[in-house]
Amino acid sequence: MTPSAISPLRRVLRFCAILAACLVAAPAAAEQADREKPIHLEADRMTVDDAKQVAVFEGNVKLTQGTMSIRADKIVVRQDADGFQHGTAYGRPAIFRQKREGADEYIEGFGERMEYDGRADKIELFTEARIMRGQDEVRGSYISYNAVTEFFKVEGGSPQKPEGRVRAVLQPKAKQEPAPKPPLAIKPSGSLGQ
Repeated sequence: MTPSAISPLRRVLRFCAILAACLVAAPAAAEQADREKPIHLEADRMTVDDAKQVAVFEGNVKLTQGTMSIRADKIVVRQDADGFQHGTAYGRPAIFRQKREGADEYIEGFGERMEYDGRADKIELFTEARIMRGQDEVRGSYISYNAVTEFFKVEGGSPQKPEGRVRAVLQPKAKQEPAPKPPLAIKPSGSLGQ
C-alpha cells in the first residue's frame, strides 16, 4: 500500500473511532479505557470517497472498541470542512452496547437509525428507539441526548403515528443502610463508690 492509500484508511478508522465513542459514550458514563483500545471493523463492503470525506460500510457491519460494540446494516461517516464528524448507522435495528465506567453494567441503544453530530455533540435514535441501562428502559419513536448539556428528550409519536407514547421502566433505587452509629464509650465515674 502506498502512503497516499494508507492515509484515507487511517482517517476512516479514526472517523469510526470517534463515531463509535460518541454514539455510545454520551447516554451514560462509558468505559473510559475503551478510547485507548484498537478499533476492529468488519463489513461486507466498504467505500471511501476521500475527496468528499465520506466512508460507507455496508453488510453486517460490526465495529468494536474495547467493551463498546455497534452492529448495523450500514454505517455512513462524514467529516465536514471544519473537521467535525457526523455518522449515521442504519439497521433493523442498529445496536450499540458499552460497559459503564466504574460499574458492572452495560448501556444498550437500539433504533432503525442512529445519528451522531460531532459539532453539537448530540446523539439521536430514530424509529422504535430504545435505551436500556441495567433493568431501566426508555422507549419512544425518537430519543435525543446532548452530551454538553446532559439533556435527554424522548418523543412517543411520529408523523406516521402521532398518538404514540413514551414508555419507561425505572427500577427503584436500593435504599442505603444508614451508617452504624459508633458504640457509646463507657467511662469510669470518679464519683461512684466514694
